[in-house]
Amino acid sequence: MDYTVTLTDTEKKSLEFAAYDNLEWIINAAKERARVAKNEIIALNTKHCNANSIAIAVGEDAQVTQAYTLGIVKTAKVRNEEELASIKAADEAAAKANQTEN
Repeated sequence: MDYTVTLTDTEKKSLEFAAYDNLEWIINAAKERARVAKNEIIALNTKHCNANSIAIAVGEDAQVTQAYTLGIVKTAKVRNEEELASIKAADEAAAKANQTEN
């Protein structure tokens, strides 16, 4: 998967102050965060599969896919959308309860 990152001149200069190589720093940051998330997903998948007597898929790629397929994990975007919907529903229920009290 390829991503394009556009920095302003000031952002480029600022990152050059902090990093020896801007592109290498960006790539390393993304890959390291992905590695940490992968390990978290595999741990959650293993725990779920062991608790539910489900055969664990073989290999890291397969285990990450299995975790998504079984609904053990969701993307951050989906989790955020669900949380916002939950907050909205709670707010609407509270507003409705306040209307009936008055």
